Amino acid sequence: MRRPVTTLFMLVSADGKITPGAADSLDFDKDFPHIAGVREGLQQYYDIEQTTDLWSLNSGRVQAKIGVNEKEMPSKTPVSFVLLDNRHLTEQGVRYLCARSQQFVLVTSNRDHPAFQVAEGNLHIIQQEKLDLAGMLEQLGQEFGCQRITIQTGGTLNGMFLREKLLDYVDLVVAPVLVGGKDTATVIDGESLTASSQLSGLGVLELESVQRLEGSYVRLRYRVVS
Repeated sequence: MRRPVTTLFMLVSADGKITPGAADSLDFDKDFPHIAGVREGLQQYYDIEQTTDLWSLNSGRVQAKIGVNEKEMPSKTPVSFVLLDNRHLTEQGVRYLCARSQQFVLVTSNRDHPAFQVAEGNLHIIQQEKLDLAGMLEQLGQEFGCQRITIQTGGTLNGMFLREKLLDYVDLVVAPVLVGGKDTATVIDGESLTASSQLSGLGVLELESVQRLEGSYVRLRYRVVS
C-alpha cells in the first residue's frame, strides 16, 4: 500500500453528532465535563485516544477551536501531527504544534500561511493548489514513513475521506447522549448523495468489535469493506 492505513477515530453522541451544537463555542471537550450522566465516563475516550496511531491527522479549525493559538508551549509528545489548514492557525498556533509534535506536517493551499514564517526543524509544509487527500496520504507514506494514521477531523473533511475511499477503519466511542439539530455537525457531513447511481459513495462497514464501557459508553470498531 502506497499510503498509510487510516482509522477514523471520533467521540460521538448516540445520534452521531460530534459537537453539542452548531456554534463554534460549543465543544464536547469543553461541555461534556459539565453534563451529569455524560461526564462520568468521558475519561475513557481520552484513555483510548492515547492508544491510537503515532500519526494523527486533524484540521486547523478544530485545533483553533480548542485554543492552540492562545495556549502556552506544551511538552513534546510521541505523536506526529498532520494538519489541514488555510486560515485558522496563527504563528503561535504553529509553534505550539511544533513543540507538541515529533514531526509536524502542515497541508495548505495558502501561500501566505503563517507557518512559512516559522523556522522549526520538525516543521514540514505540503503546499497544494487544491486539496488532494489521496496525494497527501501518499506523500506522508513515501516521504515521512507514515504507515498508520488516525483521522480526527470535522464532518466535512471526514466526508471527503469517505467519498474518496480513503478510510480503512472506523473507531467510534459513543457517549450516552442525544444532541439533535439539523445544523449540528455529524461524523460524516459534506454533500449528500442525490441519486442511486451515487450509492458507490457509501461506506459499507464490517463490525470487528463492540466494547461496553463504563458509564453507558460504547466503543464500536469497524473495518471499511467498500
